[in-house]
Amino acid sequence: MRRVLKFAAIGAAATISLAACGQAPTDNADSSGDAPGASEAPAAGGDNADFSACMVSDAGGFDDQSFNQSGKEGLDSAKADFGIETTEIESQADTDYANNVNNLVSDGCSITIGVGFLLEDAIQAAAEANPESNFALIDSGFTDENFAPVELDNAKPILFNTAEASFLAGYLAAGMSESGTVATFGGMPIPSVQIFMDGFSDGVDKYNEDNSADVQLLGWDKEAQEGAFSGDFDNQSQGQTLTEQFIAQGADIVMPVAGPVGLGAAAAASEKDNVKLIWVDSDGFLTAEEYKDLMLTSVMKQIGPAVHDTIGATVEGGFSNEPYVGTLENGGVGLAEIRGAEVPAELQTKLDEYKAAIIDGSLKIETPNAP
Repeated sequence: MRRVLKFAAIGAAATISLAACGQAPTDNADSSGDAPGASEAPAAGGDNADFSACMVSDAGGFDDQSFNQSGKEGLDSAKADFGIETTEIESQADTDYANNVNNLVSDGCSITIGVGFLLEDAIQAAAEANPESNFALIDSGFTDENFAPVELDNAKPILFNTAEASFLAGYLAAGMSESGTVATFGGMPIPSVQIFMDGFSDGVDKYNEDNSADVQLLGWDKEAQEGAFSGDFDNQSQGQTLTEQFIAQGADIVMPVAGPVGLGAAAAASEKDNVKLIWVDSDGFLTAEEYKDLMLTSVMKQIGPAVHDTIGATVEGGFSNEPYVGTLENGGVGLAEIRGAEVPAELQTKLDEYKAAIIDGSLKIETPNAP
């Protein structure tokens, strides 16, 4: 219930519409934003065989070609590298979360990881009830009954400042748009979604400022924190309808921030010539393979490496509740390779300059949804 009330409070200023800091686990990402390499792991087997790492997906499932899938990849790599046991449970609906988490705790999981903001209540309640067990939550921190942040000794938030990378994506989209109109929409009006949209909006604005241009952004008003949302992360037809509407209004580049709903956006884009997508969370060229030719780039969260190293630290007795926040500087967020279009040299130079400026702190991407 507390999560429902929190969601209502967050969403009060948003329009749900079909119309319209800890250190990085690893910090050796290359300039393209490719995944940072995992930390050096001990040989599989040995004394780690009794350690069990467990994960609960949200209702999008582990084949969402987005953040649930990335989380499971981190779990699988930890199993291979650390010689541990792993268990994952795929939630079918929001009502499954508490039972799924509690069942894993009852099974004796050494660390239980929830994937996504929607699991906050279930993970927090389990952590408070089981202080001897360790937990982690991807894409959300923990809050009290008044939604104020709280620390739990045995629960680690895994967060990502995706506004930094989506700023670059917005600048790229504005510079590559032939129609002068781009668009974005979210699955639900929650901070881990809106932060992408904030950065994208800022990137479009910066391009317009630099070039005396007037590229229009559909789907998001950063100042009002209002925009277009499909209403969930499951119904692909909602994403298809929204994207068809954006295309009808002239958009030729669309960034869906909606997990599997983004596949509906891809279906709409595939029916039109010269419409490109910017994927989120994972590299859509690799994960949404059916639609890889539509992918201009992707705003990536390095969820897999963060999960891998959180588990590794716990295996080795070094669990910490200090939040991990992925940034451009530590390689926790980044842009995937730009594909399917030739980026003008001047535009690429500006992208490189702004990435460097964000990393050195001379350019700050402000967002009310920052972790």
